[in-house]
Amino acid sequence: MATTRQDGVAGQGLVKGLGLIDSTTLVMGSMIGSGVFIVAADISRQVQSPGLMIMTWLVTAALTLIAALSYGELAAAMPHAGGQYVYLREAFGPLWGFLYGWTLFLVIQTGTIAAVAVAFAKYTGVFVPWISAQNYLVGSGKIGVTTQQLLAILLIVFLTWSNTRGIRTGAVVQNVFTFAKIAALLGLVGFGFLLGRNAPAVASNFTGFWRNSGWNFDTVRLVGVAMVGALFSSDAWNNVTFTAGEVRNPRRNLPLSLALGVVVVSALYIASNFVYLNVLTFPEIQHAAEDRVATAAAAKMFGAVAVQLMAAAIMISTFGCNNGLILSGARVYYAMARDKLFFARAGRLDPAHHTPVFSLVMQCCWAALLTLTGRYNDLLDYVIFAVLLFYILTIAGLFVLRRTRPDLDRPYKALGYPVLPAAYIAAAGLIEVLLLLYKPDYTWPGLIIVLLGLPVYLIWRRKAAQ
Repeated sequence: MATTRQDGVAGQGLVKGLGLIDSTTLVMGSMIGSGVFIVAADISRQVQSPGLMIMTWLVTAALTLIAALSYGELAAAMPHAGGQYVYLREAFGPLWGFLYGWTLFLVIQTGTIAAVAVAFAKYTGVFVPWISAQNYLVGSGKIGVTTQQLLAILLIVFLTWSNTRGIRTGAVVQNVFTFAKIAALLGLVGFGFLLGRNAPAVASNFTGFWRNSGWNFDTVRLVGVAMVGALFSSDAWNNVTFTAGEVRNPRRNLPLSLALGVVVVSALYIASNFVYLNVLTFPEIQHAAEDRVATAAAAKMFGAVAVQLMAAAIMISTFGCNNGLILSGARVYYAMARDKLFFARAGRLDPAHHTPVFSLVMQCCWAALLTLTGRYNDLLDYVIFAVLLFYILTIAGLFVLRRTRPDLDRPYKALGYPVLPAAYIAAAGLIEVLLLLYKPDYTWPGLIIVLLGLPVYLIWRRKAAQ
């Protein structure tokens, strides 16, 4: 079977250098970027209700946890390099695995890397005003390069280089920056509840907490469309599965790290949004300068010095997030190349460091180009539709494999199967429909990119057969 081939490849080349702490920090570090510090402004403008703002994050947390618990079964049963690519290949065939890998490379992983890098550069602008989306080095408008984009590209290049130095180098960077960003979030939450209570904000937000909402489809529509920001902020938890070939005792550590990482991060996200409501009035959340809600909350509590401290904390967060994304994404293209569905060089490892260098470099080049394509929210909207589409397919694959591969060794079985995975598919499917209807400018192009993978797949298959 393909799973045996993949396992053999991993054993021959990739180094099993990631333990439970490493894999858990990879889950948390890849999830926590800049989103939780920024997207509350956009969500609040869409839902026009403090209650619906919190509801958006609660529903996102529930869906993310259900998905992570479902992936845990697949990860424990097939702990191979490539993760989700392998699950789709085994459940539906190589075409579906390829379409995921194709979309991951063109939009999902590289688009997220670009968006997080742009966010890093945006917060660097707090310290260095020269770095700005309005400061053009070349050209102007949509045809130009700003200092903000330049810094984003330099960040991607640097982290790509560091990840060519070996899995332990990447893991150490990930651990250090994940612990730092968790400390920053805990500090925001702790100070926000203990010292940040602002009477006008509490009155503004918790009087009429559920205003502009009701038990009707319009409320469902508002929350469903607004979840783009929350889902993007909670995304990339699945990246740890890409590195499964380098995780020690993966049948235990992969499901455990998925569950632990998602629970901790989701709890911090919900607490952070309650802090925003505790410190800032609802209009202040909606109209925070450049959507920097966390910075506005810190300024309200501690003044200008805290603004810089929060900006530094967010820079640390986005730096660590991009490290995890860059490290893990390259493993998917490596697995595809081993299946002769990507450039052959992407399936080769550096003999000294046992890393897929060519795969990392290709990812770096495309992500750098994507930083030039649009604003943070543009990339965010563009990515999430394709992300959800493949989450739905992968969890549907859980049902398929239970039927077609009943004898597959499953050290862990998805909690709440079949009810919870089916509920995820239904809820995520509804969100996809809402995005297609109400955000067509960004969602339809994402769907078209997936479909463009069909002729490309046929070309690769023909090439492999020669």
